[in-house]
Amino acid sequence: MRRAIISVSDKTGVVEFARALKELGFEIISTGGTFKTLKENGIEARYVTEITGFPEILDGRVKTLNPYIHGGILARRTPEHLKQLEEHNIGLIDLVAVNLYPFRQTIAKPGVTLEEAIENIDIGGPTMVRAAAKNFEHVVVIVNPERYDDVIRELREKGEVSRETRMALAAEAFTHTAEYDAYISTYLNRLVRGEEEFPPVLHLSYIKAQDCRYGENPHQKAAFYRLPGAVTPGVATAVKLQGKELSFNNIMDSNSAFELVREFDEPTVVIIKHNNPCGVASRPQLRDAYVAAFEADPVSAFGGIVACNRPVDGATAQEMIKTFLEVIIAPDFTPEALEIFKTKEDLRLLKTDGMPAGPQQGWDLKAVNGGLLVQTVDAGRLDPAQLKVVSKAQPTPAQLEELLFAWKVVKHVKSNAIVVTKNKCTLGVGAGQMNRVTSARIALAQAGEKAKGAVLASDAFFPFRDTVDEAAKAGITAIIQTGGSLRDEESIKAADEYGIVMIFTGMRHFKH
Repeated sequence: MRRAIISVSDKTGVVEFARALKELGFEIISTGGTFKTLKENGIEARYVTEITGFPEILDGRVKTLNPYIHGGILARRTPEHLKQLEEHNIGLIDLVAVNLYPFRQTIAKPGVTLEEAIENIDIGGPTMVRAAAKNFEHVVVIVNPERYDDVIRELREKGEVSRETRMALAAEAFTHTAEYDAYISTYLNRLVRGEEEFPPVLHLSYIKAQDCRYGENPHQKAAFYRLPGAVTPGVATAVKLQGKELSFNNIMDSNSAFELVREFDEPTVVIIKHNNPCGVASRPQLRDAYVAAFEADPVSAFGGIVACNRPVDGATAQEMIKTFLEVIIAPDFTPEALEIFKTKEDLRLLKTDGMPAGPQQGWDLKAVNGGLLVQTVDAGRLDPAQLKVVSKAQPTPAQLEELLFAWKVVKHVKSNAIVVTKNKCTLGVGAGQMNRVTSARIALAQAGEKAKGAVLASDAFFPFRDTVDEAAKAGITAIIQTGGSLRDEESIKAADEYGIVMIFTGMRHFKH
């Protein structure tokens, strides 16, 4: 008689699976809660202590760590191994269905203690899984309930599980235990080192959410992976309500748009093109914010990605369908808006179910050839009380509010970055240039005559006064920048010559 051991934390489908195994002639060995579940559903099983001849001890910490279990799992079907099993009266185990204590779910609970976390570190489970996966030539190992039907189908059709499937299941099993250990390692390292100190070995564990049609370019392959347990509203947790599959670039741009729009408290719309904002506006009504953001650069907005920090209503949707857009990401969409968007069936709508609370947290990862750069995310937010006015001219309350709006936008523009705004709307964006004054000229040229009376934000300090000179020629009345250049005095002097307000933040926002 073939034998299976079933011991699962996730009991999805386990009753049906065990019943099918019994129909196929398997004897079932089980433990703890799984044994109880099977018995309650009328499925005959043997408790593990019947096999081992040894009781569970240490509050259940030791129950399957026994040669009668692991000998049966690890034995190759060779005459030598089979003889040893016979000598010690150990029976073969042909199938292992095990998934592990919910460590990740436990540490995600608010206020979880170290003791609770430790008690949810599985020992016997991973040991059985690894043993079965190592011996996949002879043993079937299943860690994912979604694979139960595949295994039963092959057993019914062929009388056995194919080597190809056994090997694939073994790969899944080792992935399962590796991910499990990575969570434990990360959790303990954070307790020892703190959230912002980086561990000597970095374990990353992500789950594939989808394949992309291609990468940044058609000749590149791509996939999107999601952090397990992610709950913060954003691209990774958003639900697609309609439209084509998201591409690599769609996901990148949608994330950039949403991370920028979350900076604002009042109704705001961001339009992103090629990972830079081409239009950002805040208004009392979302529709007006969209119209202003679109009109800031209607040429670039064509084919753009739109992010909103309020649910999209019918009036806003009516404006949005007037041009071609790739993606709209928002906390929600009203029924009226969804009905309007049906006329654009390829348009992707992403619902985030809310906005994140507070600044972004976690790590920012950037791949380099043969390695990985890791840093904490740029969660810096200005405290207006810490701003330093360095010019003779003092900002009016309206100018200060506008400067803070511009500063939030420039934080999300590729360096070197210059942003020109007026009435809480971008007029010009200079992004990704090799020198700052060229970025300024681009932003000011785009703003044109509207730059008169506007403000200018720079993501870093001015190495020379030339940016101030260009701003003055365009009619800029106030500038916000990092400060800290060896030539700060030259820039301040230039601002005073033109009567321009200049504020230092003491905070840089490079975005490479």
